[in-house]
Amino acid sequence: MEILAYIASALIGISLGLIGGGGSILTVPVLVYMFGVSPLLSTSYSLFIVGSTSLIGAFNNYKKGAVSVRTALLFGASSITTVFLTRKFLIPLIPKQLFTIGGFQITEPILTMVLFALLMMGASYGMIRNDAKVTDQAENKGNNYLKLFVFGIGIGLTTGLLGAGGGFLLIPTLVLFLGMPMKKAVGTSLLIIALNSLIGFVGDIGHFTIDWPFLLKITCIAVAGIMLGGVLGKHVNSDHLKKGFGWFILVMGIYIITHEIIAM
Repeated sequence: MEILAYIASALIGISLGLIGGGGSILTVPVLVYMFGVSPLLSTSYSLFIVGSTSLIGAFNNYKKGAVSVRTALLFGASSITTVFLTRKFLIPLIPKQLFTIGGFQITEPILTMVLFALLMMGASYGMIRNDAKVTDQAENKGNNYLKLFVFGIGIGLTTGLLGAGGGFLLIPTLVLFLGMPMKKAVGTSLLIIALNSLIGFVGDIGHFTIDWPFLLKITCIAVAGIMLGGVLGKHVNSDHLKKGFGWFILVMGIYIITHEIIAM
């Protein structure tokens, strides 16, 4: 199981390197079910792992001219602030025992994993549907920064509550709202994910006891994965890969919901 967990950690980075998103969707389930980390702490670890890995990926894309720093900073004005406030002030207020449904006690860990599973299923839909042909030909629809600002708040809440970077939502937004080319949207998405995740992790400081040797080890494996993903991306059909990854995430989402219901 430990070997499989480390392989899965590498897949976090590989998916980010290949398709610019999806890695954070894997991080929390890997930490919870393979490494035995508690759900809430795993969202914090996920922020650091995904943030560090995405930063490396963003830097590699920046060297190729495939990152819009201005767009990332404008988008981050709302998303980064929302992530930080969520992790710093909202997360500590969530009680362990939430409510009861039909005699079943709903706890914070159960709700976290169920919400994460629903997020995975929603992300899988976008990946399986695969609108690459449409988005690659998208025309510039103007700089609709008001929509980006509002959408940034939504991404910030998602990242803050569940530790997910939201690349599967960011890339279509950048392409459809700003008419950004797909390759540049992937690179810009990685920079936004990095900023959101790392600032969110800063908001966690003082709330959790961090196992730094473990966290840094998993992060290094994921970083190696994103390097490998960048190389493989030159030889792999990203459209087919994205669709296959979507089906995998859908199965994982269904498994998590089933597992948590049985556990209750």
